[in-house]
Amino acid sequence: MPAIEAAIGEWHTAVNSGDRARCARAVGDPVVVLGPKGAGPITPAEFADWVDRSGIRMVPRSWHPISERLMVVEQDATWPQSPTPTRVATVFRVSGAARGSVVTAALRQPSLRSALELAFICREMAATDHTDSLA
Repeated sequence: MPAIEAAIGEWHTAVNSGDRARCARAVGDPVVVLGPKGAGPITPAEFADWVDRSGIRMVPRSWHPISERLMVVEQDATWPQSPTPTRVATVFRVSGAARGSVVTAALRQPSLRSALELAFICREMAATDHTDSLA
């Protein structure tokens, strides 16, 4: 799954660089996000704003392939006000685009277990939806 790994790797590099333009290029339009403060689709510019405002940095620790387009990545997250790492896990969905593969969903969960459960639900929903494929 080199395309999915490359897109998620670029997402992490962009977020950790704090480069707003790079963050916007690493995601689809829109990108679906889920975190402690809410969920829903946002624009690439809104995603870049969030990265800038939050100051979050995320170091990948383990990768768990779910399907061709879904991957769960366990991460150590830090923020400027809380430099001690917090272990989280994110369900990533990646889609191809004219400019290459980009992250189209980043659904952060408090644990690897909850992220894997969510990813499996997403995969099963996609497998039974005959009008569109999410996985």
